[in-house]
Amino acid sequence: MVLTKKAALLASAAILGATASAAQEVIDLAPIRVEDTSAQETLGNRVITREEIEDRNPSSMADVFDGESEVVSTGGAAIAQKVLVNGIEESLLSVTIDGARQNKSAFHHTGNVLMDPTLLRQVDISSGISPADAGPGALAGYIAYETMDARDLLEDGQTFGGNALLSYGNNGDSFRRTLSLYGASQGFEFLLSGSRMTGDDYESGSGEVVPGTEPDLSSITGKIAYTTDTGKRFEFSANQTEDNGDRAMQAGPGGLYFARPDFAGVVGRDSVYLPALAQRTSYTFTYTDEAPATGFSPMVQLSYNKQRVEAGAAIGTNASLSGKIENDFNFGSGVLTAGVDFFHDTATPDGPLTTPFAKETLDNIGLYAQMRQDIGSRVSLSYGGRIDSQKFELADGSDYSETGISGNAQLDVVLTDTLTFNIGAASTWGGYELSEASLINLFGPWTYGTPTTSRGESARMGLRYANGPWEASGALFYTKVHDVNDILGSSRDTADLTSKGIDASLAYVAQRGFIRLNFTDADVTVDGDTISPTAYYYGRPVGQIFGLSAGYAVTPQLTVGGTAEIALKNEDTEGVGGMTTLPAYEVFNVFASYTPKQFDNVEFRVDVRNLFNETYVSRASDGNGLSNVVALDEPGRSVFVTASVKF
Repeated sequence: MVLTKKAALLASAAILGATASAAQEVIDLAPIRVEDTSAQETLGNRVITREEIEDRNPSSMADVFDGESEVVSTGGAAIAQKVLVNGIEESLLSVTIDGARQNKSAFHHTGNVLMDPTLLRQVDISSGISPADAGPGALAGYIAYETMDARDLLEDGQTFGGNALLSYGNNGDSFRRTLSLYGASQGFEFLLSGSRMTGDDYESGSGEVVPGTEPDLSSITGKIAYTTDTGKRFEFSANQTEDNGDRAMQAGPGGLYFARPDFAGVVGRDSVYLPALAQRTSYTFTYTDEAPATGFSPMVQLSYNKQRVEAGAAIGTNASLSGKIENDFNFGSGVLTAGVDFFHDTATPDGPLTTPFAKETLDNIGLYAQMRQDIGSRVSLSYGGRIDSQKFELADGSDYSETGISGNAQLDVVLTDTLTFNIGAASTWGGYELSEASLINLFGPWTYGTPTTSRGESARMGLRYANGPWEASGALFYTKVHDVNDILGSSRDTADLTSKGIDASLAYVAQRGFIRLNFTDADVTVDGDTISPTAYYYGRPVGQIFGLSAGYAVTPQLTVGGTAEIALKNEDTEGVGGMTTLPAYEVFNVFASYTPKQFDNVEFRVDVRNLFNETYVSRASDGNGLSNVVALDEPGRSVFVTASVKF
């Protein structure tokens, strides 16, 4: 986690007593080297910046990860999209939006965290080694989404402004429109933003219409903030994002229809297309001190997040009330971040086949500390630990309690002027896991097996090289999550998930342009066998993937660039659990952006996605390679024309 970001909060009498004597005026420190972007990337922690997001001009969250190899997303409509990091599904990572904890999906055929990319400022991703202040449950890493505030959008000296965007895509006649209004005066700020995307089902590269993929996404966000003259900042934000379109459904238990928007179809079952809903509602309050005068200036956050799915007869809600108090304590050679956090998660079914008034709850309180420091001129360290205590109550009234300890360490060593060595490891206690909300007490009260707490173990080692415009890195990684619970039923069976392989990157960065090539080889297994493409809440057999991104400023007004995803054939799946070999594919996207010299507040842009009209199934997609599933083809060539204006 980047040092300059406050990630949580502190509040324990023990910590306060131990650190009160350390209170002092804040010292401006140079960034700790192990927290430097290049060191973090070698350690598996990737930052997708605001500039990269703007270059990719995402119309969906899947587009945010264009050009990446470690991070891939499933396709289809927004309701179906899941994110995987080195082949591990995001439900085994700590996922936050502006620091606020997010719960997972209520139904395994839908995505985990519904988002609209309109206000996205940055995405921090860890593939394995999570610091203690990343939050609880970071078994295989974390994903931290950050959205923009009014001050990110206002120009210098501006007190009121706005941004309007219109975009049309010819494949499926998609139409995206957004409007944001924002202002700031005398310490007060506000931001109000709305986004809407509609259209028809898209066509694959072969020209076949893929039913159930029509975009129907809406999102509205409001933020208000006040910053005092002494730097005390109070911020409240609210968001509701909703996907509500006709999705593929097939008859299931009880003769009722269940939505499977992650599939194009199920072999032997007729599909119908009916409305399905995915909805996320969030409220977050945050207090920070942006000009601390003493060594104790905590950041405080309280958040409520609810995700509801209505996927035919699969209906359920996941909710999370969470909070944290955290403080940064400055020392001569580094910074100690310490705090306490909590969450109260619930999973509630609401379908016609589940018994009424059923609910599971999971409560957690955690205490943590993470130290980041330089040791001399060549060695930099980050190390820390946390202790979490949980109480888990099942729908039958039984409850379980457990406490676990997590630890991590990362090392950055400068070998020469151009070569640096990085190594890190983490052992993370994950605790218990809620059952899938829409299935709890399906057909009657469940008879549960005994739930088991999980633990993730990760290690990574690599080298990075930097000389002038050239940058290169390579790393070996290993992540194993022990005792992942099967949450699709009551038995609570467990399995061990492993992802291991290689990450590499080569980049050339010049004054007016760049090109970057990434490569990831992730061997993902469950109990020693290649993972299934329907291993929900575990991962997918992603295999070997190249990611390419490039951009060049032809003139101050004209920028061109593009991204690519190249997946090699994955033969590890052949004959495992009825799977076939996953075919290779190559997808290229290009864009050109133009800002008239006389109107620097206006931008015109053309994107061509899937330039060569490839017919393919994303390597991350559900059901890929199974004989009983018709996997979802991605869109064929799509031309997007976008116009935006700031005022």
